[in-house]
Amino acid sequence: MKLASLKSGRDGKLVVVSKNLESCVLAGRVAPTMQAALDNWAETEGKLRSLYDDLTAGRLDAMPFDPAACAAPLPRSYHWVDGSAYVTHVELVRKARGAELPQSFWSDPLVYMGASDAFIGACDDIEVENEDWGIDFEAEVAVITDDVPAGISAENAAGHIKLLAILNDVSLRNLIPGELAKQFGFYQSKPWTSFSPVFVTPDEVGAAWDGTKIHLPLHTILNGRKIGSPNAGVDMVFDFTQLIAHAAKSRSLMAGTVVGSGTVSNKGSKDGSCCLAEVRCLEIIADGKATTPFMSFGDRIEIDMVDPDGRTIFGRINQLVTQYKP
Repeated sequence: MKLASLKSGRDGKLVVVSKNLESCVLAGRVAPTMQAALDNWAETEGKLRSLYDDLTAGRLDAMPFDPAACAAPLPRSYHWVDGSAYVTHVELVRKARGAELPQSFWSDPLVYMGASDAFIGACDDIEVENEDWGIDFEAEVAVITDDVPAGISAENAAGHIKLLAILNDVSLRNLIPGELAKQFGFYQSKPWTSFSPVFVTPDEVGAAWDGTKIHLPLHTILNGRKIGSPNAGVDMVFDFTQLIAHAAKSRSLMAGTVVGSGTVSNKGSKDGSCCLAEVRCLEIIADGKATTPFMSFGDRIEIDMVDPDGRTIFGRINQLVTQYKP
């Protein structure tokens, strides 16, 4: 099943989308918004799936599906927790600046709570005031949960994963050092996060979903040039069940919690990278300096994940970097 939110007010209008992402139907008679559906998932899932089956069979009067008309599938969330599950990426970044990676990073997940008051759509512009802030994309995979009880084990967390997504966690790299120096985390360096046009139920990924990870490449294309396609199921030191259990150690997670993987990265980066920071780190390690610039106004970043037959699963993130005037 594939679900999206058409732009409408703050929380959008929930639609069920066809498998080929060509048509959709309003789901208001089941749930007006994605959050409403997740709040009552045990009741709404079956009804939404019936709509999906009828849409697939051509039994409904559908309308064309336009990703540009969509907000993020969950336009705002009560909880957005982003991890750094690909520890090889963190190790590489630290190596480039001559810093050691603490051993604990291999056994204890690194996460932070991000801004979730407003996510943006797959085709919405990345608006930044200043190019000097170091504009970078970060391609990730994510899961969306129902209500998760505090203290849950990783084994039991698997049953709380209801939807899957890909996302672009934009970072302003040149603002990060000053924030981290305060030892209190990201804020100004993390602007809008954008999501794929649709969220999908795990069955839509087929055998590539093992219940804890998605074993498919995540493709990043900048201005028509491939940057990388590392496999999201490789070198993910902490899978999604472990990330959920970590986040729920001391309190429950509410329905609609979004858990991100962090930048997808494979050891050795033989298949390229999912962010420019990693590209630059590899250049520093190899040549002593970075030559790849961060993004500029007018640049276009595309992020996609396709099935073995080359068909997009989540729809393509396709964003233009633009300048906002204060």
